[in-house]
Amino acid sequence: MQNHMGHTLSQKLIATHLAGDGGDVSPGQVAEVWPGDLVEVTVDLVLSNDVTAPIAIREFAKLGVDRVFDPDKVVMVADHFAPNKDIKSAEQCLAMREFARAQCLPHYFDVGRMGIEHVLLPEQGLVTPGDVVVGADSHTCTYGALGAFATGMGSTDIAVAMATGRTWMRVPETIRIVYYGQLRPWVGGKDLILHTIGEIGVSGAVYKAIEFAGPAADDLSMAGRFTMSNMAVEAGAKAGLFAVDDTTRSYVDARTSRPYSVYEPDADASYAREVEIDVSLIEPQVAFPHLPENVRSVTEASDVWIDQVVIGSCTNGRLEDLRVAAEVLRGRQVHTDVRCIIIPGTQQVYLDALEEGLVETFVRAGAVVSTPTCGPCLGGHMGVLAAGERAVSTTNRNFRGRMGHPESEVYLAGPAVAAASAVKGRIVGPREVLH
Repeated sequence: MQNHMGHTLSQKLIATHLAGDGGDVSPGQVAEVWPGDLVEVTVDLVLSNDVTAPIAIREFAKLGVDRVFDPDKVVMVADHFAPNKDIKSAEQCLAMREFARAQCLPHYFDVGRMGIEHVLLPEQGLVTPGDVVVGADSHTCTYGALGAFATGMGSTDIAVAMATGRTWMRVPETIRIVYYGQLRPWVGGKDLILHTIGEIGVSGAVYKAIEFAGPAADDLSMAGRFTMSNMAVEAGAKAGLFAVDDTTRSYVDARTSRPYSVYEPDADASYAREVEIDVSLIEPQVAFPHLPENVRSVTEASDVWIDQVVIGSCTNGRLEDLRVAAEVLRGRQVHTDVRCIIIPGTQQVYLDALEEGLVETFVRAGAVVSTPTCGPCLGGHMGVLAAGERAVSTTNRNFRGRMGHPESEVYLAGPAVAAASAVKGRIVGPREVLH
């Protein structure tokens, strides 16, 4: 019966990367994989950061190999605790820096060149459609927005991938989510993915891939798509994918000349589940503590007073996100009881924001603008919360203690709600500020 079924996007991407005993799958060779299959695949990129790379480096040393399989395909980014917040983080970065130099890795990104890894790699043209990417970071699934199969793995698996250019995986089933209708003002990719996680739950896609589809998904910018693929893991997914279209091609072609392959799901592909969502019914969304599935519309979030706002991260640290925040903050002041921290996703985003006058808008509004870093998202630095404090954040997780003290609270939202809340001192939508 399987021979008569079509293939999902994930199945096609994995099938084209099957590693045979005698070498890789030859070009044009027809291969098929099915959900549940255990397969070995070749990888196009292996990623790690200053938290996960030191572990992978130690495991790599135990494998008895001297060199990584391909220096061009091993990427390391100092972004979580960089610029270094303390001695331990400095030592983590030093271990990664020394390994990158010894291995002559051209894609090692340190302070001054770096950015938040999942904003940086697409921007640098390092991920293209049709790739298989593995990273020692759960939000590696961000690159599914480019029509790549990208997934997070543990540091030990990453060590093996660095050495061999291969990894193993179980082929996932796929959930197809179809978005239709017209987006309301101030509603973007963050609101769609929060609403979706609210619908299917944080365990709704465990060890499955998600295909984001439908006319409303097709209308999203790349920034919106990256945001949605980024948070697929918050529903438990291994990957969150968009099919490649003209929007994808124009983004990729502007950043790399590397040839790439485009795959589409078959019309008769078999899905574990299909969900339809009318986006015209969705208001700006807020995920209340302490789970990304605890979602309400912003109009249901009245009288939640806050102490801090963070706008940035691998979820919403792109130029488009900063433009939205600036539109709300321009000519207004951050509430006197609120600390507003804005973190561009990369040096390029920072530079573009400077040239567009966005940074001046933020500073005049009473916000602080940071160098690119993951920083506060994981409770690392640059905005850790004390007991009893509340933050609205454009990051991707609001687990207990995620951004600091276990008795602090994190409310997830898009940049429009975050900026509006910074002005009012409580959770509100942008309309309440811009009326």
